[in-house]
Amino acid sequence: MISGIQHFIFCRRQWALIHVEQQWAENRLTAEGEVMHRNAHKDSFVEKRPGILVTRGLRVSSSRLGMTGQCDVVEFYASDSGAVIQGHRGLWDVVPVEYKRGKDKNDDSDMCQLCLEALCLEEMMGIHIPFGYIFYNEIRRRRKIELTEDLRNRVEKAAAEMHEYFRRGYTPKVKTSKKCQSCSVKDLCIPKLCRNLSARAYLEQALKEGENL
Repeated sequence: MISGIQHFIFCRRQWALIHVEQQWAENRLTAEGEVMHRNAHKDSFVEKRPGILVTRGLRVSSSRLGMTGQCDVVEFYASDSGAVIQGHRGLWDVVPVEYKRGKDKNDDSDMCQLCLEALCLEEMMGIHIPFGYIFYNEIRRRRKIELTEDLRNRVEKAAAEMHEYFRRGYTPKVKTSKKCQSCSVKDLCIPKLCRNLSARAYLEQALKEGENL
């Protein structure tokens, strides 16, 4: 799934728990995000304005990268070059827009998801997409993302790594950090356990702590 790359860049263990082991848990952040994306994903919805078409929930895929999913919003602008759209005259520039619940992150996981969506659109429509946008609901602002070669290369490398992990059924160990506190699968991941040298050492420590209560 295209959306999986955001999990993968954020934390490879989180991605493996969800997509390889098929484990999931909701928290407030994921529930709020689900509500926002449910509103964004209105299948077959097309908004028409002079020189602009806006679609929501557009399904995209890439056979080259082995990825499939939905774009929150894709905007099409009438242009002298670009994509041909069935049922509409002329050519169109294509701009994907990814919606996120919170605010701008310190990592580039959101940018990688947007870039992967753009790569799927490019393959499907035979065009080049130079940029897209991420809309952050908490601050009600768009951020323009340039789809550079470095970003594209990172996304393609991550996609290949995801397929390799999935083929092997591999779940990596966690690299604990502050972001573990907001992770929806924290209780399934048990980062404290993964941080210790062994499960035995963790259990021995837990027993000692219990004796001191």
